Amino acid sequence: MKLIAIIPARGGSKGIPHKNIIDICGLPMIVYTIQAALKSKIFSKIVVTTDSKEIKDISLQLGVDVIDRPSSLSRDDSSIVDVIEHALKSVIADGSIFTHFMLLQPTSPLRNEQHIKESFDVYNSKDANSLVSVNLSVIPPQKTLIDMDGKIQPLTKLSDLTQNRQNLPVSYHPNGAIYISKIDNFLKDKNLFLNPLHIYLMDEISSLDVDNIDDLNNVREIVASANGKSIK
Repeated sequence: MKLIAIIPARGGSKGIPHKNIIDICGLPMIVYTIQAALKSKIFSKIVVTTDSKEIKDISLQLGVDVIDRPSSLSRDDSSIVDVIEHALKSVIADGSIFTHFMLLQPTSPLRNEQHIKESFDVYNSKDANSLVSVNLSVIPPQKTLIDMDGKIQPLTKLSDLTQNRQNLPVSYHPNGAIYISKIDNFLKDKNLFLNPLHIYLMDEISSLDVDNIDDLNNVREIVASANGKSIK
């Protein structure tokens, strides 16, 4: 088994400008993910796919490879599936051979090398095509109402809305930190969730995904506290 890490990091961002390299306690955010991948020592290759010269320079300085991502795959509405496909095909075109990939998004800076190694151990112990990192759902999806063409209805069934949560199946929310898949199957089906699918459970703090300023401030406080410092 040969494993490649793919770290997608475009230069633009709608919510937080230059989010992937925004400062978190003295380091660009993407550095936390690159360092975790390097420290895990499980990858035959680590690549960052980006359209940004600044992100490219940071990545090369840390000793990982970079794939120049075209502008057509660097828009707000660009599909992560298309980005992964481009990265894998670029690596294959260079003559490199890998069997599996792990997607590590920089917006999960609290996911560390231990999580990476443990998730890969779980994947290896199962007869899996895909694995995704998750945390426990705060609100059971069975208690969710959705709007279908202006009609409000339950996500599952009406009776679930009044069930005690203990009577409902345990549910998990993909946290965006780790995805593992077989390369051949991904290129065939263009899907990160292929059966047999398994999960790697992470705690709530490690699962934090930086999507807005509040998320960013929470992560900064957690990192500062872990280093014995405080945010002024």
